[in-house]
Amino acid sequence: QLQLMESGGGLVQPGGSLRLSCTSSGDTLDYWAIGWFRQVPGKEREGVACIASSSGNTNYADSVKGRFTISRDNAQNAVYLQMNDLKPEDTAVYYCAAEYSYYCSGPSRMDHWGKGTLVTVSS
Repeated sequence: QLQLMESGGGLVQPGGSLRLSCTSSGDTLDYWAIGWFRQVPGKEREGVACIASSSGNTNYADSVKGRFTISRDNAQNAVYLQMNDLKPEDTAVYYCAAEYSYYCSGPSRMDHWGKGTLVTVSS
C-alpha cells in the first residue's frame, strides 16, 4: 500500500524558495509516476509537475517552467519539488500523487494522494 506524505510547505516572501518533499511509508516509489498538484479554494486542482517512473523524464505547467524543478531520489524513496522565485500566485495547498504508470495522466487518473502541504507566498 502506497501512503504518501508531503512536507516542506510554509510561509515565504515573494522571490524566495522552498523545497517540498514527497515520501512513502509503504511501497517503493520507483515504479510510480509522481506528480505535484496544487489547489486554491474555489479552483480546480491543477498539475504542476510530473516525473516519470523510470526514465526520470519531467514535465511542467507553463506557469512554473524555469522556476520549479521536480526530481526523485530512489535511494531515499522520495520525490522533491524545488520551487524558486516564488510568486504570490503560487500560494496553494500542494499535493503529491502517484500513478502506477510510466507518466502522469492527470488528477483524475492518479491512484494515491498525500494530504497536502500549504505554501503561502506573501510579504
